[in-house]
Amino acid sequence: MATRLQELYENDIKKGLMSKFEYKNVMQLPKLDKIVLNMGVGAGSTDRKAVEHAVADMALIAGQAPVVTKSRKSIAGFKIREDMPIGCKVTLRGTKMYEFLDRLVTIALPRVRDFEGVSSKSFDGRGNYAMGVTEHIIFQEVDYDKVDTVRGMDIIICTTANTNEEAHALLDGFGMPFKKRIS
Repeated sequence: MATRLQELYENDIKKGLMSKFEYKNVMQLPKLDKIVLNMGVGAGSTDRKAVEHAVADMALIAGQAPVVTKSRKSIAGFKIREDMPIGCKVTLRGTKMYEFLDRLVTIALPRVRDFEGVSSKSFDGRGNYAMGVTEHIIFQEVDYDKVDTVRGMDIIICTTANTNEEAHALLDGFGMPFKKRIS
């Protein structure tokens, strides 16, 4: 069963992108590839429970089990040894990816205090968009009363677009609330 955003892409966004960028073939159209969520736990080196709580919260937000990330090398200044758990990540594809993007755009981002929109400058030059969220409790799946610590997380939206302009038009079609430019 297709999600709301998948139907929106098929029915509306494709037509808009075809006319805007004058593609000759439907296969040239940019589309969402994957969404990667990453949550680093600063206290992971001293408190094992912190990583477990982060994994549980990430599983609620993403709807699938995350992978625990471990340090690659020892860093004495951070009190980290090699192979120590320091965070978690999850890669969303297909239906879960579209469902997460829908929840992010319609529910989570409007819950951010003093929200003015996301930056249009966070594209990497190859059609991928990265953003950071300072509080993971903006997602309705997380019960605020059961959270031990408010953590931030990175959200990377990977597309098949070749340029920032194509990716911006794609995400704009999905309703990503970009900041309005004042000229």
